[in-house]
Amino acid sequence: MTRRLLLAAFLFHPGGSHVSGWRHDDAEPHRHVDIDYYADFAQTAERGVFDTLFLADGLYLWDRFPSGVDHYGQTRLEPLTLLSALAARTSRIGLAATVSTSYNEPYHVARALASLDHISRGRAAWNLVTSRYPEEARNFGGDAHLDHALRYERGREFVDVVQLLWDSWADDAILADRRSGLFADPDKLHVTDHRGDHFAVRGPLNIARPPQGHPLLFQAGGSEAGQELAAATADAVFARSLPLAEARAFYAELKARVVAHGRDPGDVAILPQYRPVVGDTTADARAAAARILASTPDTLIVEDVAHSIGQALGPDPDAVIAVESDAATAIANESKSPNRRLARLQAGERLTARELYAESFWESVAVGSAFEIADDIQERFESGAADGFVVQALTQPSGFREFVDRVVPELQLRGLTRRAYEESTLGERFGRARPERRVPEPV
Repeated sequence: MTRRLLLAAFLFHPGGSHVSGWRHDDAEPHRHVDIDYYADFAQTAERGVFDTLFLADGLYLWDRFPSGVDHYGQTRLEPLTLLSALAARTSRIGLAATVSTSYNEPYHVARALASLDHISRGRAAWNLVTSRYPEEARNFGGDAHLDHALRYERGREFVDVVQLLWDSWADDAILADRRSGLFADPDKLHVTDHRGDHFAVRGPLNIARPPQGHPLLFQAGGSEAGQELAAATADAVFARSLPLAEARAFYAELKARVVAHGRDPGDVAILPQYRPVVGDTTADARAAAARILASTPDTLIVEDVAHSIGQALGPDPDAVIAVESDAATAIANESKSPNRRLARLQAGERLTARELYAESFWESVAVGSAFEIADDIQERFESGAADGFVVQALTQPSGFREFVDRVVPELQLRGLTRRAYEESTLGERFGRARPERRVPEPV
């Protein structure tokens, strides 16, 4: 079977993936809780034959800015509720919801995702996160997260319990036999009765086995623990955008981890973020990207850099940063992924917040004509840097529509993406066989 490029349409909030995307002339920030807005986004992605929607989420409002300039960027609808509504407004595209394992319980998550899979007829997916910000911990009874490693241990057990709950019922367990009076065959239902280090869950789940058996599992994380969890359990990995050589190295390393866990390297699709700015020419696209960057208030620039390096900064974004010796301590329990900004400062580079912010911006975007963007995607796909991409338009809705209307047809002409949906479930679209039902051994 010919290897095909996978595409996911990313949505965090209606402004777009850039924090100030909502200030763009074509943005519609007043529609941030309008279901018709989200339905239009989903239908646009379906028109582009995207494999899935990918809804990011966080369990907090980042209210550190006295001016309130970023509050819009942190407001969002709850993803499972939203995707259930979008299931009725779409027919083929996958529906991936971000759900935290740190601030939920396995039974709730198993039931909600099984419900979404039934409602959508086999299109549900779960983007597993362990949560990372202290603002989230404070909303759930604590001042700090669990230790980073412990969060991933809990996440691994969480996945196992959820999948066992999905397997509570055999596929043919529901009889609904009027003559015998049996609604379900009791021999085809099992009690999970899980007792582990983090959870005790009896089960069974009170909903039939999902159409996909197990909804697809996405996982995001660049740390050692995150990559190990993904290699052991995930069907797809949402990865950071990296320069081509580094992206190829990350891809090869993660695929090797997958093999080390006894899986085929093709069992896990690696989908880096892709942030396109499309123009008629390279110059047009770069000018459009520069306008988006320039729309970021100084307050946000300083706060973004301060948070990423783990220390407070003064209000001037053009002041050279004097890095503190213990700066990494403040962010060590949030993320173990490589911190480029902090590493450069610790190496003695004299940099300002504005310089760091701008460099990160330009490193993370792909700028050019539709043909040039397609060239870049094709090179990354064919050179072993990605199995597909999570497309993050900097502004909504115009940025995403431009990608669908201008770049997708070019990808289709090159035979990289398909022109129509063929498979019925999301798992089939990712090349995953429907999992066999797993029944735990009697205790």
